[in-house]
Amino acid sequence: MKCSIIIRAFNEGKHIGRLLEGIKRQNLPDVEVILVDSGSTDNTVSIAERYGAKIVHITPEEFTFGRSLNYGVKAASGEFIVNVSAHCYPVYPDWLEQLIQPFADNENLAVSYGKQRGGETNWYSEHQFFKQYFPDISQPRQGHPYSHNANAAIRRSLWEQHPYNEALTGLEDLAWSSWAMEQGYGIAYTAEAEIIHLHDETPKQVHNRYRREAIAMKQILPNSTFSLWNFIRLWLGTTYSDLLQAKREKVLDQHWWSILWFRFLQYWGTYQGYNYSGRIDAQLHQGFYYPPGILSEKTPAPRDVEPIRYD
Repeated sequence: MKCSIIIRAFNEGKHIGRLLEGIKRQNLPDVEVILVDSGSTDNTVSIAERYGAKIVHITPEEFTFGRSLNYGVKAASGEFIVNVSAHCYPVYPDWLEQLIQPFADNENLAVSYGKQRGGETNWYSEHQFFKQYFPDISQPRQGHPYSHNANAAIRRSLWEQHPYNEALTGLEDLAWSSWAMEQGYGIAYTAEAEIIHLHDETPKQVHNRYRREAIAMKQILPNSTFSLWNFIRLWLGTTYSDLLQAKREKVLDQHWWSILWFRFLQYWGTYQGYNYSGRIDAQLHQGFYYPPGILSEKTPAPRDVEPIRYD
């Protein structure tokens, strides 16, 4: 079963080498790697080229999460499409084998997604999130549409019927797997296909991520709501749970402050996203994905005129 790996990237030079090295060491042969670069100014592209990746470019003006994936899939030749984040890396050399195997076991399967765990730079509460949403036990046919494109595989033939939604500010994976389930296809969670998903986010970036995902959820489910009471209840509940777990692990002194602000910004961003009423346009997409000001940092054109020379 030939697979194509799609990696979306913008200035991922710090991490992408480890991902590509992990892909190189996989047991599965005949793997195609496609990097969809959205305007990197560091060495991301040159690192990918050294590993033999095919480079696809998308401009910042064109960028959306779904569109960048569609660009990558269009350039791919594999029967199965593997989506992986540029700041992830596989734990085991059979990661790809494990991720693809459920398709051989179930001809009606649309998505197989794998386990995620954090690294040293992830905040404590995100480690708890990973444990909750990516358990240690696989589910060959789960009963809900959740999936995650940081570590997932889909059938290309189904993508041809229904490409990723290019208008969403995030959660294009959930929208696609929801469509697949509505069509009667299965979704598998494959715990053995484990990756490390690195984040080194500032509080502002945490807030930004959950806000854009909530805007996307509202796009997917227009009638869904997230009230101020939901914010208070979930913030207090998850904060208490994390603090209790940190105390059990005897690391509360190290993490209590990050637990408080991470969970607050997670649900405050969610509340704001659900209640966002502005335009969803290219500027909004760029604001969510690119660091502030980076798109406006351009070298001015030289002027063909001599300056005044003062004595």
